[in-house]
Amino acid sequence: MTSTTAAASVRPSSTPSELDGVYRKIIWRLIPFLMLLWVLAWIDRVNIGFIKLTMLDELKWSEAMYGLGAGIFFLGYFFFEVPSNLLLQRIGAKKTIMRITIGWGLTSIATMFVKTPEMFYFLRFLLGVFEAGFYPGIILYLTYWFPNDRRAKAFGMFMSASAFAGVIGGPLAGTIMTGMHGVNGWSGWQWVLLLEGIPSVIAGFVTYFYLTDRPEQADWLTARERQLVHEDLERDGRSLGQREHSMLASLRSGRIWLLILIFFCIIAANSSLTFYGPTLVKEVGFASPVAVGWIMAVAYLCGAVGMIWNGFHSDKHQESRWHCGLAAALGAVSLLAVALFLGHSALAVLVGLTLAIVGTMSAIPVFWQMPNRFLAGTAAAGGVALINSIANLAGFGAPWMLGLIKTSTGSLSPGLYVVAAVEICATLLILACVPSHRKQSVAAVAAR
Repeated sequence: MTSTTAAASVRPSSTPSELDGVYRKIIWRLIPFLMLLWVLAWIDRVNIGFIKLTMLDELKWSEAMYGLGAGIFFLGYFFFEVPSNLLLQRIGAKKTIMRITIGWGLTSIATMFVKTPEMFYFLRFLLGVFEAGFYPGIILYLTYWFPNDRRAKAFGMFMSASAFAGVIGGPLAGTIMTGMHGVNGWSGWQWVLLLEGIPSVIAGFVTYFYLTDRPEQADWLTARERQLVHEDLERDGRSLGQREHSMLASLRSGRIWLLILIFFCIIAANSSLTFYGPTLVKEVGFASPVAVGWIMAVAYLCGAVGMIWNGFHSDKHQESRWHCGLAAALGAVSLLAVALFLGHSALAVLVGLTLAIVGTMSAIPVFWQMPNRFLAGTAAAGGVALINSIANLAGFGAPWMLGLIKTSTGSLSPGLYVVAAVEICATLLILACVPSHRKQSVAAVAAR
């Protein structure tokens, strides 16, 4: 077979503009709905960061109790994330995501009735159990639809939903807490959990009828469009070279443990900002839940812009190391500024908090380009979940640590110094230990 004939066998039989049109169609079909689900998941996960402003006083709980409850969510993540992702690969995305979404919605609603720390801890753990497979499941799911050179943009759009959830969730929680307090004899924080949990249950049922598991099953694509996507994904797999398909073999690779450590450092900062961002805003003088919500909304809107832009720029330049490492560095330096100026300058704290959110969140979608460089099949399903589950233990430890330090010292600054130091380690590990990657050209692939 000549090289020309070989190239034709692996090239999608289309013009670039036609293939771009197919992927735009896929993006508009999948990404907005997946973003909606992630907004609901994120709101149900982090709304305790807002309701704590009144819940702790009402229930007579300490910051340490809250920090443990906020973080114990990630223990549920740790134990159930890998099994959930392997199940998704076996039974499909729509069944798995339906189960997850309905489960976390019901658990969020049940949390409105907590009276003791033990009940709070159990329901937070259960929320983590249900949500465990969602985030890594969507990462795996998108690899079924997008080649590697289009994935960072898709990841960035999807993951920006967590930032948009902050834009929506803060003002929404503040408005509900203020406007619904006392209705039916319930506190405002109880109404937040109820009204933000119900949409998740409804969305779970919609998921089953809306999502399509694989491109070849998509009746909303034409036969030609399905073939073009199939050929493009085949081309992409060849261009990445040999990748590991065995889960056990991937565990023996030092690369997967390096990525776990890197993502652990990023998540330590991300979870700290998620669960203590509203507290920082309150400490610089904004006591109203509505004001806190709107200030956090602006910060998260900036974070959403950063995530989408960084993902787009990473795809455009086919580079992920510097895009992830420098974003993490921005997050670390900004956290350091927050710690330094806390108690001295409200403006500096708010600017630092916003930049910390932008940097930390912008690192996340680009990070997920790296595992897909060397994992495929079962190894990708289990490996992505393993990275996320172990790294998310930082989401347990960091809020708990901040709560303990705040309880013992009366200040969040010492804890923020620690978190900033941890996040800068992500930058150093990426730039020192992760090799640069250049995809092989289509011609080189064809010559195989």
